[in-house]
Amino acid sequence: MNPVINLIKNRAKDIHPLIVSYRRHFHQHPELSFEEFETSNFIKEFLIQNNIPFKDGYVKTGIVASVKGNKPGKTILLRADMDALPILEQSVQPYSSKNTGVMHACGHDVHSASLMGTALILNDLKEFIAGEVKFIFQPGEEVLPGGASLMIKEGALGNPLPVSIMGQHVFPQLEVGKVGFRKGKYMASTDEVYITVKGKGGHGAMPHLNIDPITTAAQLIIALQQLVSRLATPDIPTVLSFGKIIGNGATNVIPDEVKLEGTFRTFDEEWRNNAHHKIREIAQTTAAAFGASCEVNIVRGYPFLVNDNKTTQLALDGAVEYLGEHNVVDLDLRMTAEDFAYYSQLMPACFYRLGTGNNQKGITSNVHTATFDIDEKALEVGSGLMAYLAIKQLM
Repeated sequence: MNPVINLIKNRAKDIHPLIVSYRRHFHQHPELSFEEFETSNFIKEFLIQNNIPFKDGYVKTGIVASVKGNKPGKTILLRADMDALPILEQSVQPYSSKNTGVMHACGHDVHSASLMGTALILNDLKEFIAGEVKFIFQPGEEVLPGGASLMIKEGALGNPLPVSIMGQHVFPQLEVGKVGFRKGKYMASTDEVYITVKGKGGHGAMPHLNIDPITTAAQLIIALQQLVSRLATPDIPTVLSFGKIIGNGATNVIPDEVKLEGTFRTFDEEWRNNAHHKIREIAQTTAAAFGASCEVNIVRGYPFLVNDNKTTQLALDGAVEYLGEHNVVDLDLRMTAEDFAYYSQLMPACFYRLGTGNNQKGITSNVHTATFDIDEKALEVGSGLMAYLAIKQLM
């Protein structure tokens, strides 16, 4: 076996209990997007204790740390996000959230703790690093406009840009010990769609005297499904879903207006822009056909995430070397979104998945659920693998 791999695996095993303690601390003390002050302070104290230089204050809580190798070379970035979700945890674990209604249900506690482990390993193995590895601890991945876009605007990536960036994300559908990769387009762009249908309210028993925004909104939702089934090019994956409808009437009261909230996702910027126009057009003409009016607000979100072929192939090859071919899988295209996409639009990127599930232990809950948890063996895998991939990217 590659002697560097042996060194990294041994070090990852040695520090595993420490990294588990970091993850459990984050899990017990989750903070919402752009409010990660205690999380940031904990990471900064860790960096100070281990003599790892850093700059802080990016988007208030963001941090960029650095480990320089003993040999000159390129600069690469490794990224972890820090924010939690507004979810009430349903767990009896000793490390369950102490902040009622806030939970690390998307694994950002894992990402941050794992990257801390990677930093520890690389700080010990500077003689194998040709260049510099920077570590981004990023706020606000879960909400628009996304902490990635703001850190970029504040110059956190440096100038000139590093040659590549990598990030990993928990994947409960994948058994612990395994990782997954996909070259090319991987995750969708995401936009928020807000529609207000305005009519004329009144008594439900006298609909002829009203302009019913409820039935108009129902027709509008059906009409907008044609955007995906008939207007989208079949080879461009597209989703338009509405998850929230508010019509504050009653059994016998037709309200004056109805509010709809949804998401639009796709993988092509030209079609994305065209679809925004079509959403407005369909919504307004459908409402007008029933005598109502319509206001449409589309909040542009993250772009689609694309994994650079060369960077991802190099990482995939490294994962095979580190974990064995049987533990590296190909990933399917996903309609979920990630603000890591902003980095991928600027420089060669690789965003891969870290297996965190364990069917035998019953660790199967999906992300963004109140029962989400991980097999903590994943922290040893994640810390060590990313350290090796960083060294390999700099060879």
